[in-house]
Amino acid sequence: MAAAAILAASARAASRRAYAPYSGFHVGAALMFADGAIVTGSNVENASYGLSLCAEAIAITKAMDEGRRGGLIAVALAGGKPDAVGEAVPGPDPVMPCGRCRQMLHELARLGDTDPEVIGAAAASMLRVPLSTLLPHAFGPANLD
Repeated sequence: MAAAAILAASARAASRRAYAPYSGFHVGAALMFADGAIVTGSNVENASYGLSLCAEAIAITKAMDEGRRGGLIAVALAGGKPDAVGEAVPGPDPVMPCGRCRQMLHELARLGDTDPEVIGAAAASMLRVPLSTLLPHAFGPANLD
């Protein structure tokens, strides 16, 4: 199985752990690092909507907590309404990171000077785009020098 397919499967599996009682939209994220490690996360909603966390933010936080600083080579997202076992059933359009998560991914990627591929899984396809295309002219650590 190709790396993109493995990563997308990891994101789908992570979507089973989503806590999304308000939107009913489960999202899983999987980050792949240069050493082959995969770190996953799922979205966590809150009754105070602004406190909700995206799957990517959870995965990034877990990776940083594990001491990962750079080496990010790919990110996959899968999302949709859950099936009977709670896994997101992908729709026709790929799930891509929101602006906040694009910024968080950029920060992690800049720590290792990478431009990770972002993979959005849809029902019958995958959209694969470099992070720099999703967030051109990004603000990052270099802007603070």
